Amino acid sequence: MSTDQATLSRDQWAWEFLRRNPQYQADYRQFITIWLALEADYGAPPNRDFQRWKRDARAYGPLPGSSAGDQPDTASGDLCVSEDERVFLECWMGAKWGFNKFPLDPHCSLPPAPEALGWRTLPARPAHDIDEAYRLELAFDLSLPLPQQLDAAKFRLASRVAELRRAGHAAPLSVTSQRDYWAQLIGALDAPAAAPEALLATAQKMAESGYREILRLAE
Repeated sequence: MSTDQATLSRDQWAWEFLRRNPQYQADYRQFITIWLALEADYGAPPNRDFQRWKRDARAYGPLPGSSAGDQPDTASGDLCVSEDERVFLECWMGAKWGFNKFPLDPHCSLPPAPEALGWRTLPARPAHDIDEAYRLELAFDLSLPLPQQLDAAKFRLASRVAELRRAGHAAPLSVTSQRDYWAQLIGALDAPAAAPEALLATAQKMAESGYREILRLAE
């Protein structure tokens, strides 16, 4: 693992996976081509002719050729829209991939500063999406006092965490406990021909959508 990887934050690790996503790379190439063409015609922010810019159909999402299932997540952050409720292209692109800010160039070799990423807040994960090993279901009887039940639940949760650790599972997951594993996955993405098939499949899934799970972890 490189020195840079040893010091990456949670948000930067998520970015390291996303920027290796082929679909994100393709979307960014298309997006930035349109953006630079708009700048050539109307000037670059903050000095652009915004009145003319926003009258150009290219200034709005979705990207040309996007499918109906390619819509951004609008539940976890605001979108910048025009007077007629169309979503500006940079906001559409950012929201699709989980940003609140201008989408970043995937070929940038240096980890971006945390404030440059601006990840959107993720909604709660559905119970059926939780790894079976980490899922624990508890029942409460609302006809009885809650304090004692809550104490019992806390004890059960702590006991389950201890069981997981004894079984060799990191619990709870953290940037520190997962860093070496993530470095292996990044290595598989960067050298797929040399990577074991199972490791590469996991790494590709992480780049596709699993990077969002990193954002659920505590820093």
